[in-house]
Amino acid sequence: MANETIEITHQGKTFEMDEDGFIARFEDWCPEWIDLVRESEGIAEITDQHMKVIDFIQEYYKRNGIAPMVRVITKSTGFKLKEVYELFPSGPARGACRMAGLPSPTGCV
Repeated sequence: MANETIEITHQGKTFEMDEDGFIARFEDWCPEWIDLVRESEGIAEITDQHMKVIDFIQEYYKRNGIAPMVRVITKSTGFKLKEVYELFPSGPARGACRMAGLPSPTGCV
């Protein structure tokens, strides 16, 4: 069964995303994607703390080809797990990885 993709335009940019709301291609990520996901996640404003987590996740993904595990995110960013959930209410896999432009995770992160 092929994964269905949905096309959405936000702030003049068109994105393809899967049925779970993850961007179809990491290379299509841009700041407009963050704004689109921020709205759907119910995050009022993207802060430097959000960007610290997003930047780390993206760099990890570029180096390793997979999303970092939660404990790697917390250890590397210095945020406690509770703080990551405060920043990304739907969690590190759903919210943070989705906002960072990673594909839908296949396992537990």
